[in-house]
Amino acid sequence: MSCGCVVLQEVEDGEEAKSKTRVSSSSSSSSSLGPRRCRSESMFPMYAMGNWRPNAISRTILDSAGDSIWDSVRAESKSEAEREPILSSFLYASVLSHDCLERALGFVLANRLQNPTLLDTQLIDIFDDVMMKDRGIQRAIRLDAQAFKDRDPACASHSWALLYLKGYHSLQSYRIAHALWNQGRTVLALALQSRISEVFAVDIHPAARIGEGILLDHGTGLVIGETAVVGNWVSLMQGVTLGGTGKQTGDRHPKIGQGALIGAGATILGNIVVGVGAMIAAGSLVLKDVPPHRWSRDVIVHIWYVTRICKFMCGCY
Repeated sequence: MSCGCVVLQEVEDGEEAKSKTRVSSSSSSSSSLGPRRCRSESMFPMYAMGNWRPNAISRTILDSAGDSIWDSVRAESKSEAEREPILSSFLYASVLSHDCLERALGFVLANRLQNPTLLDTQLIDIFDDVMMKDRGIQRAIRLDAQAFKDRDPACASHSWALLYLKGYHSLQSYRIAHALWNQGRTVLALALQSRISEVFAVDIHPAARIGEGILLDHGTGLVIGETAVVGNWVSLMQGVTLGGTGKQTGDRHPKIGQGALIGAGATILGNIVVGVGAMIAAGSLVLKDVPPHRWSRDVIVHIWYVTRICKFMCGCY
């Protein structure tokens, strides 16, 4: 029995991918430049893959006839069960006993997030109710799985993302919390956010807006604030902070453009814009807008280090 969800197909050359966020939609003209290449793509082709593929990225089509991502996950799980019989029960319970990717993902997430007061059976019911009714989530979980396989050198298959990678798990858990937040179930969304942070060491506010085809590589230490916006096809490494400055109210968090790459440990603060296809170097502190298609070494001042040196020289410690 099939639940009939989505299939990924290629967009023909010349057709632009659509973005649902303010950042990516406002810069669609920049993202449809065809074969243009930038320094980040040649330096980091795996992670920068999302930057320059607007005419070749996958789109989603509602189609009950098949689901290429789910078919791939099932085939990979069957093969792995044959190679590692000790995992056959785990793979059957997590993948092969389910009829669609949504229910398999709900089972995996519920078993990761359960505790004595949030029972796995309760979580499965919540996750199933959200994912089976939300076409946007159905599309996003597949595009995210494809992003992990395409852009994470350590992820060899779709099933690895579903079963083993906490970056993928935390991202999909956030998507459910975000849906609950938008339904007005804010207390449940916040409770889920708290549990995600405890289990995965990833803290994403359920009100934040995150696009499709996202890679959270490793994920540990990632923080995304309430009013942050992340465009489609963005790659975020471990330890990234999209935070506020503490001096503003309202819209106070960064807006990350489509296809951007944010390096490990980068801190981006305030209601600023990181342009389409920009690359932020690991360990950077970013307090001002970054132009599209720019490498952060050209535009970022490491203010934190400068401030510390000045304080030391002035005897302020």
